[in-house]
Amino acid sequence: MKISHNWIQQHLKIDLPLDKQLELLTELGLEVEGTASFESIKGGLKGVLVGEVISSKPHPNADRLRITQVNLGEDEIVQIVCGAPNVAAGQKVPVATVGTKLYDAEGNFFEIKKSKIRGEASHGMICAEDELGLGTSHEGIMVLSDTLIPGTPCSEVFEIESDTVIEIGLTPNRSDAMSHMGVARDLKAGCNQIDVSSEWKSSNTNNFKIADTSFTVDVNVDDKERCPQYYGITLTDVEVKPSPSWLQNRLNAIGITPKNNIVDATNYILHDLGQPLHAFDASKIKGKIHVKTLSSGTKFTTLDGVERSLHEDDLMICDDENPLCIAGVFGGLDSGVSEKTTSIFLESAYFDPVSVRKSAKRHGLNTDASFRFERGIDPEIGVFALKTAAVLIQNIAGGKISSEIQEQAQPLPDKVNLFLKFDKITRVIGKKIPKDTLLKILNSLEIEINSATDDGFVMTVPRYRVDVTREADVIEEILRVYGYNNIESSDTLRTVFPDFDLKTPHKTEQIVAQSLVGQGFSEVMNNSLTNPSYTNLSKQLESVSKVSLLNPLGQDLSQLRSSLLFSMLEVVQFNSNRQQKDLKIFEFGKTYSSQADSYKESKKLGVCLTGNKYSEMWNSPISKINFFDMKATVNSILERLGICSFKENKTTIDLFSEGLSLSLNNNSLVDFGVVKKEITKYFSLDAEIIYADFDWDLIYKYAFKKEIKIEEISKFPTSRRDFALLIDRDVNFDELETAAFKTDRKLLKSVSLFDVYEGKNLPEGKKSYGLSFYFGDPNKTLTDKNIDRIMQKLQKEFEQNFGAVLR
Repeated sequence: MKISHNWIQQHLKIDLPLDKQLELLTELGLEVEGTASFESIKGGLKGVLVGEVISSKPHPNADRLRITQVNLGEDEIVQIVCGAPNVAAGQKVPVATVGTKLYDAEGNFFEIKKSKIRGEASHGMICAEDELGLGTSHEGIMVLSDTLIPGTPCSEVFEIESDTVIEIGLTPNRSDAMSHMGVARDLKAGCNQIDVSSEWKSSNTNNFKIADTSFTVDVNVDDKERCPQYYGITLTDVEVKPSPSWLQNRLNAIGITPKNNIVDATNYILHDLGQPLHAFDASKIKGKIHVKTLSSGTKFTTLDGVERSLHEDDLMICDDENPLCIAGVFGGLDSGVSEKTTSIFLESAYFDPVSVRKSAKRHGLNTDASFRFERGIDPEIGVFALKTAAVLIQNIAGGKISSEIQEQAQPLPDKVNLFLKFDKITRVIGKKIPKDTLLKILNSLEIEINSATDDGFVMTVPRYRVDVTREADVIEEILRVYGYNNIESSDTLRTVFPDFDLKTPHKTEQIVAQSLVGQGFSEVMNNSLTNPSYTNLSKQLESVSKVSLLNPLGQDLSQLRSSLLFSMLEVVQFNSNRQQKDLKIFEFGKTYSSQADSYKESKKLGVCLTGNKYSEMWNSPISKINFFDMKATVNSILERLGICSFKENKTTIDLFSEGLSLSLNNNSLVDFGVVKKEITKYFSLDAEIIYADFDWDLIYKYAFKKEIKIEEISKFPTSRRDFALLIDRDVNFDELETAAFKTDRKLLKSVSLFDVYEGKNLPEGKKSYGLSFYFGDPNKTLTDKNIDRIMQKLQKEFEQNFGAVLR
């Protein structure tokens, strides 16, 4: 939020340098994110002086140019070539001296330099008003008052205003500080705490006078829940024209473009007091003002010229025939103030924050008014702001007040009353603050102290502090004014040792994440919102009931994701486009689906591999990541979690061209494989993508169920024996491994596949497997006789159950 320092000084005069004021604002919780300089005229007319034209004669080499001698003060006479038709001796004119920078309407500058124009020297430029930014006329040079003294800086003649604009990072709860008065109020409290003198400049409405009641617009509030307060007043005989320079300077400083004096007055009150106002052209109001909702589908054109379809919950300001304004959000095109307006109906109201926020989001609007209404404005300032605006409009647009204030207001809710104990303040803050200091702080925050006891204060919170409703809120207010930096660190170290459970969801997730990072993976975090077109890439996902947003930011982010794959492919695409093609990434996230009248969230772990295994090196060949690298990663994750007794089957998920599904008790733990080419091409990816989709909810259910056993490392060597088997093509290694362990569980320690061959010199439908068997006994060294006996059993098992032939 932008705040003008000059504007703050209209409310508060303090004896404190600007840099100290900025520090104080940050300490008070209104964090200063930056500052910028503002000048009502770009460049501040630096280097532009009042000059007196001593003589003017025709240029010998140009019909339309004249050679002038100009006195710049202190007997400094310079020659300037001028092309203006109205230049004449004796005139007082603005002169841009050599080295001066002048700015155009876009903020671009050009520097005045010594030059020769058609052979004659020129040492400056006599300026027109548009060249100085003082107007739009370029018919001739600007002629100044005869009373001015040559050499006077033009910045003094034209009262150039300089300001410092403060960018404040306002937290959503501080609706009371969404105005210059609110920021000044906080500064006043901070100055009071550090004993810096300050003077609060109270504004009043003494000049508010009702001239007559000749033009009264009656008000009827139908929806009193969404609009508990509504005030309106009529002004007639106003003249719509540009605002005076002081008002334009205030608005320009904070980035608001002036429109006309009526609209600018409402914007000024909004940023000054924090109360949004709206001005209607009163001549366009037919009958009464009605505050109500309309039926869904009603068409309404807003000030930006966009026709919008209203929702049945949108609160509207209407007349007897038409809608005029979306309450608290945006005005209507047909009822707005124009150059022909001579009478206005001025509105000041309090609208329900939830209602305004929903309407603003539904229509994709974010206005200064909705920004404040959504967070909750001061419910007591409506009439004061209306009177202040009416007086301001009379001052800058003329006219008279032609009606009583039309008021439709419900009783205000009771103020928040609290009893705050001193010992609780000390316990929460960590320091005992003297009672007189506490009283001083609370009074500076306009928190009324009803009574004080030995135990604490009974207090009443002002209504404009909508965020202060609990004892903790008051303590936070005390602390920010007292100063966080004034709380000393304790000499006592206090720490908490929480119970440790290896099997908590967070710890389990952390174990796997650390394991993957140790294998060279990087964790990614993606948005849960995704493009609905992605589900068209999978018939299975198309059949799942998706969760769509009612009010999306855009079509590309209008649906909650039903798979992590597409988010990860976006990451791969982003990195590939930046020449990062070797990727090992993983993500913990949720997928979403709808079931009847409910929604389902499922926790998933997605793992993605693509590119080369290792970076290119001169002494090693390039090796691409393949399916078995992913299988090794999947197995390492399951083994780390103590999940070992799973079954392998071909995956049925249509995202993969080929892959496996690992299951336990007929529940699929993980599906992994090579992503289909048509999917990778959709993301403009040529490389092979290998992806694993873990059902993390199921993984967590089975994790660490197996007891951890510790065994002494055997002192005796292991022995290895190999088989080369000719088997049917549809027999897989998992079946052979299972059969081997059924044959012998005591001495057989592991089985591995070291060779696979399919092709020439083998019968059709057959393949060759090379298997290694490792044997060991913790109590003795095995003999060949022991091992040969087991190998014979294994051979018999493979021949009988798998039709294997020993090669």
